[in-house]
This record gives sequence, structure tokens and C-alpha cells, in this order.
Amino acid sequence: MALWDRFKESAATMQTQLMAKKNDLKSGAFRDASMAMCALVAAADGSVDPVERQRVASLIASNEVLQNFPAEDLQRRFDDYLNKLTADFAFGKVNVLQEIAKAKKKPEEARAVVQIGIVIGGADGDFDATERAVVREACFALDLPPHEFDL
Repeated sequence: MALWDRFKESAATMQTQLMAKKNDLKSGAFRDASMAMCALVAAADGSVDPVERQRVASLIASNEVLQNFPAEDLQRRFDDYLNKLTADFAFGKVNVLQEIAKAKKKPEEARAVVQIGIVIGGADGDFDATERAVVREACFALDLPPHEFDL
């Protein structure tokens, strides 16, 4: 099986797992960490063009697990994190990883945040090395082993 086919299958499995936990994923820490993860993946290469920003915003709005929260609230949080990352990527990344780390108190939520990062990262058909690297960093922030997610 080709690497990309394996990844697509893995992303689909993760989305299915997320859906199974949807009713348990309603905390503010999960909401904030998920939006921080989305922003981190979107800005993984150090920049975000308007098309990429819109694509990720659309994915957030259409993700059934994230529909536990008001769309405008998610959009505002995503934009805030993304603005921090685009203003100063290194400093913004520290801030965003701290926000992601808040989800580690609940291991199920922490795993769901990583899964969302992988789903968002692979949505364009290319979960590239920079996206994988920031999701791996998020795993460390959440005290999760990256190999659990094939990272």
C-alpha cells in the first residue's frame, strides 16, 4: 500500500474515532487546544496565505466534532492563534503549544487534539514534513508518544 493511501486510511480512521467521542469532547480546554492545533498546522511552514486560511476555516466549520461549539467562536479563536503565529512564528508557537498543552489533563481530549491536527494537515492531500513536525511537537506538549500516531 502506498504511503499516501495508508495516510488517507489513517486520517479516515481518526475522524471515525473522533466522531465516536464527539459527546465527550465539549470542554473549553479541548476547544482552545483544537483551534490552537489547527492554527499551528496551517502556519507550520511559517506563513499562511489567504487561500490556506480559508481552507482550514472551512474544514473547522464542517468538522462534525467541532460542531459542539459555536462556529463564530471557533473562527475567532483560530484567527487569534493564527495572528500570533504570523506576527512572530517562534514566539507564537510557544504560546500556541502552551494552549495545546492545557488539554493534557484529559488524555482522551489530548489524543483528539492530535487527531484533529492530523486530519487538518492531511486535508489538502499532503501531510508534509513541516506539518508532521509541528503535530509531533504538540504530542510532546501533551505528553503523548508521537509513534502512537505514526509521527
